[in-house]
Amino acid sequence: MTLQQEIVGNAMQMAIVNLHPGQTVYCEAGKFLFKTTNVTMETRLSSPSGNGNGNGNGNGGGGGGMGGMLRQAMGTAMQVGQRMLAGESLAFQYFTAQGGQGTVGFAGVLPGEMRALELDGRRAWFAEKDAFVAAESSVEFGIAFQGGRTGMSGGEGFVLEKFTGHGTVIIAGAGNFIDLNPADFGGRIEVDTGCVVAFEEGIQYGVQRVGGLNRQGIMNAVFGGEGLSLATLEGDGRVILQSLTIESLANALKKAQGGDKQGPTGGLFSTHAG
Repeated sequence: MTLQQEIVGNAMQMAIVNLHPGQTVYCEAGKFLFKTTNVTMETRLSSPSGNGNGNGNGNGGGGGGMGGMLRQAMGTAMQVGQRMLAGESLAFQYFTAQGGQGTVGFAGVLPGEMRALELDGRRAWFAEKDAFVAAESSVEFGIAFQGGRTGMSGGEGFVLEKFTGHGTVIIAGAGNFIDLNPADFGGRIEVDTGCVVAFEEGIQYGVQRVGGLNRQGIMNAVFGGEGLSLATLEGDGRVILQSLTIESLANALKKAQGGDKQGPTGGLFSTHAG
């Protein structure tokens, strides 16, 4: 059953979801705005399948008896542990319409756009940390850890959210979105590591050093505002970028409050601890 949703607003968008009787949507804790009275709300530690192998109804797929309960508990504990390591919310909120159609509203946490992605079961989607807002219960939420070298070089790219299954997932970012396909630009694009919002499975994500260890490379790192690394995206598939990075927003707020410690050059002089 297709999730009926509408994204409204401009600078700070919201997703208005209309649920059919018995239909369920879930969100990360902190993204809920409002609901009609006939929509129930339940908080759980597990994603819809419970242990990653369930049937999508929140009850897990571990079978009956003590063995099934133990496998379900272990699966939930692994999910919670992954989200804790990733710095994500530990719980999800589930909303189900009872006795008729219901409405639920969700929003992100930063000024910016939202996007509804439709999963067909063939390609997963990956998104930056904290991009997830809400999804119908047939979409599975997971955590993907990039390789150690890529993660330690890129910061933002170390932990990604992963969405699989069928149905609608709603994500949010900062500023405005732009959709690109690296195949339209010679197969590869390079972007600020904080500008990547989401990309389809099949896109290869990596991190590279900005220039070499020479005079120009040092100038780029110290005075260019990008630090030492750029994100690389290669392949044929959809990529969503955002025009505002969390670091630039944080630095602007510090400067407005008279607490800017970044200095006039950016780059390595930034004190951002993301």
